[in-house]
Amino acid sequence: MLTIPPVIGHRGAKDFAPENTLASLREARYQGATWVEVDVKLTSDGRPILMHDDGLDRTTDGTGPVADRSLDEIRRLDAGRWFSASFAGERVPTLEECLDLVLTLGLGINLEIKPCPGRARETAETALAVAGRLWPADRPPPLVSSFSVEALEAAMHVRPDWPRGYLTGGLPRNWRETAERLDAATVNIDHRKETPASVRAIRETGRPVLAFTVNEGARARELIGWGVTGVFSDRPAELLSALAR
Repeated sequence: MLTIPPVIGHRGAKDFAPENTLASLREARYQGATWVEVDVKLTSDGRPILMHDDGLDRTTDGTGPVADRSLDEIRRLDAGRWFSASFAGERVPTLEECLDLVLTLGLGINLEIKPCPGRARETAETALAVAGRLWPADRPPPLVSSFSVEALEAAMHVRPDWPRGYLTGGLPRNWRETAERLDAATVNIDHRKETPASVRAIRETGRPVLAFTVNEGARARELIGWGVTGVFSDRPAELLSALAR
């Protein structure tokens, strides 16, 4: 049974530390999050790392496509100074480093497969092969989500026993059929594009609903009232406090 907390740290604690870094995961845990969400993509030499964008420019001091750089090249980049001088020297983590820290901190995790163009199946297969070797059998498995149906189909093949989150920026007309075909454990929605009725329709399929990205306590309370199980937030402590009132 998948046990999902009401607040999941988005890319760690994105508003307080550089996203998708080990520092951000630590910050999320410090703020009281029990789960975190991270984005996983591949380097040119097929190594899974934490990175949201297809390009390096926004969150590192590098430039150009992630898919064109090897792990060694990416590891030489600074992934913290763009956020604050106090994070200078922070590196882009490998998936192995991420999972090691998550397990040490006692966190649950949502692994979002965020493939570079044309690498959906390869990214899912590689990331889950790595994660499957590292993740202990006695710990609840990660939730594996993606906007890419192809990536989720690959996840079904590599780790059929791990739950999958059908991630959508707006429910398509065939969402029920897709969720069923993927045997999705959750449906992860953009809260700005859904309504109480659409959340209710998802819940009627027996699937929990997770909503991204929610940074206001009043909105989180409203969504929980609609039947949303959990929200992804850049500010986990604030939302945990708001939901506890």
